[in-house]
Amino acid sequence: MTVIKHKEQRVGIFIDAQNLYHSAKNLYHARVNFGQVVKDALAGRALIRAIAYVITTESGEETAFFEALTKMGIEAKTKDLQIFAGGSKKADWDVGLAVDAIKMAPKLDTVILVTGDGDFVPLVEYLQMNEGCQVEVVSFGRSSSLKLKEAVDEFVDLDTNARKYLIGPNIAARRGIRSLRGGRGRNGAEGNERPHLNRTHSDVNNTILDNAAATPSPEHSRAENDGPVIQ
Repeated sequence: MTVIKHKEQRVGIFIDAQNLYHSAKNLYHARVNFGQVVKDALAGRALIRAIAYVITTESGEETAFFEALTKMGIEAKTKDLQIFAGGSKKADWDVGLAVDAIKMAPKLDTVILVTGDGDFVPLVEYLQMNEGCQVEVVSFGRSSSLKLKEAVDEFVDLDTNARKYLIGPNIAARRGIRSLRGGRGRNGAEGNERPHLNRTHSDVNNTILDNAAATPSPEHSRAENDGPVIQ
């Protein structure tokens, strides 16, 4: 589907930070360059709000991370971890993100959801039918819900140029290996390595922070059903 984009279009960007983080980790062993994602998603249009939904960790080390997001023109909303009797930990921002998007929709022409989570399909349909918003989704296609891709007006697949939206030593190392071999990496394709597991929300914030400070500010300024569980 062809969508219309013009510089006066009012845009709101809603970022499911945990979903994008886990997708990048599992597919590429790398971190997300959120600043570049926001800049390209905006595409020169008028940014009204850009909000990242993140989890407050037990260590309380988020302050610098939030400051880095602010420098990129991204507002951070936080939620504390839920700790259950058995010791498991979970956090869920789906409802909060959806409520914010619905509340802001009357002031927006376009809503951009940075997530691959199929749970947001009802939100997409509501925004299109009840608010008249153009809805775009930006995520890694291989870890995104097919139903979500079909529901939106435009799906931007970060996998098509993944290195542009990723940062980290593994990316640099694979570039060097491919350069020496004169072709693709191991197994003849990119992203086939087994994913690292058992990363915590503190890991999420710390690894995002590593690249956030070096990311330029944007102008004007979950993979599906894989809830952000800390193992």
